[in-house]
Amino acid sequence: MHRANWDDLKFVLAVAEHGSVNAAAKALSVNHATVLRRVCAFETASGGAVFERTAQGYRLREDRADVIEAAREAATAMRAVERILSGQGDEALRDLRVTSVDSLCVSLLADVLPGVEARIAPDRLRLICSNAHLDMARLQADVTIRPAPVLPEDMAGESPFRLWFAVYAAPGAPDRWLALDGALARSAPARWMTETLPPGRIGSGADSFVVLREMARRGMGRVVLPCILGDGVGGLDRLDGLLPAMNVPVWVACHRDLADRPRIARLMEALSGALRAASAAAPVRG
Repeated sequence: MHRANWDDLKFVLAVAEHGSVNAAAKALSVNHATVLRRVCAFETASGGAVFERTAQGYRLREDRADVIEAAREAATAMRAVERILSGQGDEALRDLRVTSVDSLCVSLLADVLPGVEARIAPDRLRLICSNAHLDMARLQADVTIRPAPVLPEDMAGESPFRLWFAVYAAPGAPDRWLALDGALARSAPARWMTETLPPGRIGSGADSFVVLREMARRGMGRVVLPCILGDGVGGLDRLDGLLPAMNVPVWVACHRDLADRPRIARLMEALSGALRAASAAAPVRG
């Protein structure tokens, strides 16, 4: 095996993070051919393919996730060297990217992140708020905090608490329901609505529980919400007895191949502990 050209690292990392050669080229302000050439050179020099070429873009091979993480660490070290040489200090700051859904970002996560940030210093947090599925195999984030019945096989983590749901409506709201659209259409509440409610009773909708809460507060209809979003909110009444007891585990997880990386393990431990403590201190049940 030839020695890898570490100058190619930034091109490999860009493709891993953006998912396509075109997107990586745009981010690096170079042309498509340059990125493709540098990625191919790195794969040749390092002894094997890093990506699978698919119709949807470049997908990181499951057995190569540790290569990308090691590449990130090498790139961080190179930036630290540059800072030292330029007289800007020798502390190697690293960005750790956490993704979660908006309902958690504006509730529990907003409360626990200051304490988590202190525990992982000098690393820095970058929070990606998205209800859409992020492909962890592309390393679009280091850690995900997501409600799901089970973890995918390529993920590792734990569930520090469960997310409960209930029905809410503004006083005098019409007897119709707000639809759960987009990624929410695959959720347990959406499945219950499809199986239980006639289509004619389901009206307007949104792909965000946070947005749906505000629509319900303005009298647009009944809505199923996570209890952490609906309980105690002015302008909304909780309508018990309409929805069967419903909850789903919330997972703090990462790609399985990265679970033993010290800084990621430290971040996951901090997040899990903080979320477990916060949910126990202010339990919300359906």
